[in-house]
Amino acid sequence: MKRIILLLLLLPWCAPTIHAQRHEVLDKSLHTLQVIVNGDPLLPPIMNLGGNNHVEISFDEFSHEYHRYIYKVEHCNADWSPSTEIFESDYLNGFNGETIEDYEKSFNTTVLYTHYSLRIPNDYVSLKLSGNYKVTIFNDDGDEPVPVLTACFSLVEPGVGIGATVSTNTDIDFNKSHQQLDFSVNYGLIRVIDPHRELYTVVLQNRRWDNSVVNPRPNIQSANKIEFTHNRRLIFPAGNEYHKFEILDVHVPTLNVDRLEWFDPYYHATLYPDRTAQNYLYDEDQNGAFIIRNSDDYEVETTSDYVFTHFTLKSPQLPGGDVYLNGAWTYNRFTPEYRMAYNRETQAYEATALLKQGYYNYNYLFVPENGVTGNGGLTDGNFYETENEYIILVYHRPNGGRYDKLVGYRRMNFKSNG
Repeated sequence: MKRIILLLLLLPWCAPTIHAQRHEVLDKSLHTLQVIVNGDPLLPPIMNLGGNNHVEISFDEFSHEYHRYIYKVEHCNADWSPSTEIFESDYLNGFNGETIEDYEKSFNTTVLYTHYSLRIPNDYVSLKLSGNYKVTIFNDDGDEPVPVLTACFSLVEPGVGIGATVSTNTDIDFNKSHQQLDFSVNYGLIRVIDPHRELYTVVLQNRRWDNSVVNPRPNIQSANKIEFTHNRRLIFPAGNEYHKFEILDVHVPTLNVDRLEWFDPYYHATLYPDRTAQNYLYDEDQNGAFIIRNSDDYEVETTSDYVFTHFTLKSPQLPGGDVYLNGAWTYNRFTPEYRMAYNRETQAYEATALLKQGYYNYNYLFVPENGVTGNGGLTDGNFYETENEYIILVYHRPNGGRYDKLVGYRRMNFKSNG
C-alpha cells in the first residue's frame, strides 16, 4: 500500500518536554532585550544557516557606566537542552568569551542607560551547524563572570518540505472558538530511515512556548512523507487580536494612550482601559511583537526614553490563578513583574511596566495556580476569526547522529474568510 494508516498505539512516538528556551533577563538593571534577525524586528529569531544572514542581540543597562560584558554561544538540542555530544569546535568558528564591543550611551533621556549590541556572525565568531543556539551574556567586571541574560535563536538548514493548512472546522467545534492545524513533512531530500525516531517537530502559535505542541504523533505515512491530520493536540484556542499601543513622543498621547504625565523623575503613560471581550472585532496587529521607535526616527536605540506604562483590564476577579501581561516584550514568561494585581475598588486588574518608547502588542493571559499554560479565553475571549501566526519546526537526528539539525521551518498567518 502506498499510504499506510499508522496505528498510534504502536508508534514509538513521544512528546518530550521543552527545556527553558525563552529569552531571560537575570539582572534587574538590564532592560529591552531584543533578538532581531536580518534587521527586521517583526520576524521570529529563526534564519537560514550561512549566506548574509545575521542576528543582533541588544539590551540596555541602566547607567552611563561601562560594564565589560562577554558572551558564550552554546548549541542546543531540539528540546533546548545542551548538545553534549558535540564539541564547541564542531559548531563554532572562533572562540567563546569575547567582549561586546558595540555600546553607546543614551542621549537626552530622563532615564540614563547604555545600549549594548552584539552581532553574530562577527569578526570573532561564526556558526557552522544548524539547530538551536543559546547565547549567555556575562558581566565580567568582578573576579568571576556572572550571567546576566540569555537569548535564543535558531538556524535552519532546509532539507524537508512542510505543507500546512489551518481550519476553523475543527474536531471539537465549527466556526466557534478554535483553530486546527494540519501539516505534512516531506523528507525526500534527506536520508531518513525511521521518521518516528529521527524527526522531531514543534508547533508554535504566536511564538508562545507555554502552549507549544511538541512531537505530535503523525497519523499517516507514505513514501518519504508523514502527515498530521485531525490531530487533537493541534487544536488551538483561537484567542483574539492583540491589544496595541504606541508611545512616539513623551508629551503627546498617541495610539491607545489616554494620557502622558511627568511625575518627577519619570514619564508615565496611562493606557485606555481594556475590557474582557464579548465579540470579535478585527484589528490589525503583529501577534505580540514590539518595535523600538520614536517620533524623530533617528538613532532610536539611544534616543528613546523609558516610560512607566499603566495597564488596566476591567474584569471580575478570576478565581484560582493570576492574570499576566503577555507579549514578545515579556519574553512570554509568567514572572512577577508582569503579574497584574486586582483592585477591588475599580473592579479591574492593574499593572505597571517600565517600557522603552515604541510600538507594542500585548494580551492578557490567565494562568491557573501551579499552572504553566496561559489561557486567553477568560480575558480576551476565543474567536475563530482571529488572525494568528503558526510556526512549524522540524528537527532531524539520524541514527548515530550527535546533534539535532533544524531541517524544516514553516511560518504562516491564518486569516479567516468568514
